Amino acid sequence: MSAPSPFAAVVLAAGLGKRMNSDLPKVLHPALGRPLLLHVLEQLDPLSPQQTIVVVGHRAALVREALAGRRVAFAEQVPQLGTGHAVQMAWSALETGPDTLLVLAGDMPLIRTATLKRLLERHRREGNAVTFLSGDLADPSGYGRVVRDARGDFMKIVEEKDATPEERAVSEVNSGIYCFSREPLREALGFLRADNRQQEYYLTDTLSFIKGRGGRIGVEQASDARELFGVNDPGQLAMVEEALRAWGAS
Repeated sequence: MSAPSPFAAVVLAAGLGKRMNSDLPKVLHPALGRPLLLHVLEQLDPLSPQQTIVVVGHRAALVREALAGRRVAFAEQVPQLGTGHAVQMAWSALETGPDTLLVLAGDMPLIRTATLKRLLERHRREGNAVTFLSGDLADPSGYGRVVRDARGDFMKIVEEKDATPEERAVSEVNSGIYCFSREPLREALGFLRADNRQQEYYLTDTLSFIKGRGGRIGVEQASDARELFGVNDPGQLAMVEEALRAWGAS
């Protein structure tokens, strides 16, 4: 598989994962014997990012230890104030480097190299300021909804806790995986506010800001909705392991 144009990757791996009933960082819980975070990094590796920044927080030393020997840099997020805040904490490590930044979560072990490659390629081909990965889920609960206008063009992403009943009925959801052009993201991060029910800085809010400034937002849909599955509790971990087995992972 040919590598896409140069890009840097930011992998969000700071969370505790309260519903996992464990003090272990969420991304270190094993799926088929390997930490969730390693599944993600192994799908990223074939695309040869110029740099990879892993954002750590809860029990950061354990995550660093798990990645010993890997060519990654670390940024620390303490306290954890949301996905937008996590990328803000990584920014000093990203100030030099490629113009394209891929942001993804360390608790999504079903994401596949080919999907990330399509996302990066669409971003470059369309000249977007942001391109994100979406998917249609039979049960979209827990995910941010993708809101489109009457023509089907992207309007915004709304987090479930902030969504209206009509918005909650939408089945197209945000994966939490984004491809940004550097300058629009840098500007948008400076305008993030925590004026929502979670009192967190949402990375999704950068999309509305960038769109409002005339930036083009692209959407790439996952070919298999299971790629969007994140792990927040033991039941979701079991679902992920079942999918990995079905796909022949070992």
